[in-house]
Amino acid sequence: MLINRPNLEALRVGFKTTFQGRLDQAKPMWPRVAMEVPSTTGKEEYGWLGKIPSVREWLGPRAVQNLMEHDYSIRNKDYELTIGVDRNHIEDDTLGIYTPIFQEFGDSVAAWPDELVWALLKLGFSTACYDGQYFFDTDHPVIVDENTTTSVANTDGGAGTPWFLLDASKAIKPIIWQVRKRGQFVALDNPNDENVFRNKTFEYGWDGRGNVGFGLWQFAWGSKQPLNKANYKAAREAMMGFKGDYGRPLNVRPNLLVVPPDLEGEGLEILNAERDDAGATNVYRGTAELLVSPWLA
Repeated sequence: MLINRPNLEALRVGFKTTFQGRLDQAKPMWPRVAMEVPSTTGKEEYGWLGKIPSVREWLGPRAVQNLMEHDYSIRNKDYELTIGVDRNHIEDDTLGIYTPIFQEFGDSVAAWPDELVWALLKLGFSTACYDGQYFFDTDHPVIVDENTTTSVANTDGGAGTPWFLLDASKAIKPIIWQVRKRGQFVALDNPNDENVFRNKTFEYGWDGRGNVGFGLWQFAWGSKQPLNKANYKAAREAMMGFKGDYGRPLNVRPNLLVVPPDLEGEGLEILNAERDDAGATNVYRGTAELLVSPWLA
């Protein structure tokens, strides 16, 4: 193949088509647990997460609910992926090897938010959320009235493999996927480019901007206790009892049990089995959907 502009342009179009086709076919898992928030600057503020009010009966003057505003922001980060194509492979027209490479290129870009979202969920036991506490913690502050604050837990501790029970039906999800720039396919494929001159390599890449952060802890439970009926029951009951500031009922209904692959069997036993180990009817069958995430392995 001659190294000329028409051939290089055709090559770029072919690589981009292969990349984009794979990207468009992807079925990411992150939308089950994260909400997408568009970003227009270097970082976004989420102080409003602590300002979810409660409707009250109007008796006498209006009651201004001075809800807590928090200092919580998510700063965007830069991400990139670049592939080099050897000039000799173009001259020798041995480009078939690059079809699966650019397919994997598309898969990797599609997995970008998944890698960030699931990694952050795992770090929830040691990473702060909007109220300054770890996302999974035993002492989240909740306002009872103007003079009283109480502590609420959304974890029961433990030291084993973590699993998560979520209410994924809400508008605000446990994780925030913040997107500043989705990314675009770019190329350094001019024969006079420095990368070609010095390394005889044509470069094709992608870059994007974004980051992840925590949403509302009230819609998530994280545990490192054994995944069994008793602990599932305790997590479910605790979540359904969560209230917001000033006693606002949150109507939490956990509907998604998220586990790594090595807890799939335990999750299936709790949610799918007709009977428990004692032969009694499994009353928790169908109470949530099981989501096995390989990103949690």
